[in-house]
Amino acid sequence: MRKYLYPSFTIARRRCLSRLQQFGLLGLGAWFSPLTVFAKPEDADVAIKAVTGGATLREGKVKLVIPPLVENGNLVVLKVSVESPMTANDYVKMIHVIAEGNPLPNIFTAYLTPRSGTATITTRVRLADSQRVWAIAQLSDGSFWQGSAETLVTLSACTEMV
Repeated sequence: MRKYLYPSFTIARRRCLSRLQQFGLLGLGAWFSPLTVFAKPEDADVAIKAVTGGATLREGKVKLVIPPLVENGNLVVLKVSVESPMTANDYVKMIHVIAEGNPLPNIFTAYLTPRSGTATITTRVRLADSQRVWAIAQLSDGSFWQGSAETLVTLSACTEMV
């Protein structure tokens, strides 16, 4: 058995650590609150402005296909295609996918080159809630084009606690 020089200090230290642990769990609970987990449409606007640098977005050329009704938000099939000849002078440089209801709106960015052949991407993403999803393509001439789709998610993803 170990004898402490100052036994009252040891008890006070344990009590202090216990209090810190309680407040730490309380703070962690507030951090993962549903109010802070879901993004707002304004967050998606900020993400779009960050991607485009404030440049004008044009409608067309970009086609986003996503199921209108999704049973489970954990695996949502998403297909983006951009009309482009994919030549050395005219090609799609990047495709950004942004979802307004996810905790982090910028879901992913795909980088393409003329050697990609086609500007088509098919993948699976997680969606936190029913929302609008945007696909923004940056072409080699510096222009930005967008397409969007709405989806209804019955079982949300991105918010489960582990």
